[in-house]
Amino acid sequence: MSAQESQKTIRTALKRVRGLGAAHHGTSDFIRQRVTAIALVLLIVPVIVVIMSLLGRNQAGAAAILGSPLIAIIMILFIIASVWHMKIGMQVVLEDYVSDEKLKLVAVIANTFFCAAVGIASIYAIFKLSSGV
Repeated sequence: MSAQESQKTIRTALKRVRGLGAAHHGTSDFIRQRVTAIALVLLIVPVIVVIMSLLGRNQAGAAAILGSPLIAIIMILFIIASVWHMKIGMQVVLEDYVSDEKLKLVAVIANTFFCAAVGIASIYAIFKLSSGV
């Protein structure tokens, strides 16, 4: 900043750069990561109970257990929370440790597609098992 420009403004250097961190959205990612973690903590006990009840059963037995709307909803919520948590966590790692911008963009896009594919496949499996098909 030139001397003439600095005379026109009374803003300090800190004020000009405040809020302009590396990603410009670190707080929202931090909060989303914590919200999904809390959701996972709340959902893990029912999911473990469901998984333990599925052990040793064939597809018909699994379909009978997962046929309950409450059980299917709990499983789907767990899948959504875990996939979202995984996506945010991996994206933060990629943004922090991949220095090449093009590679970073490709990696973040690949991460998003991978997480979407895992989530869709898992939810499809729950729907398929819960419908008894």
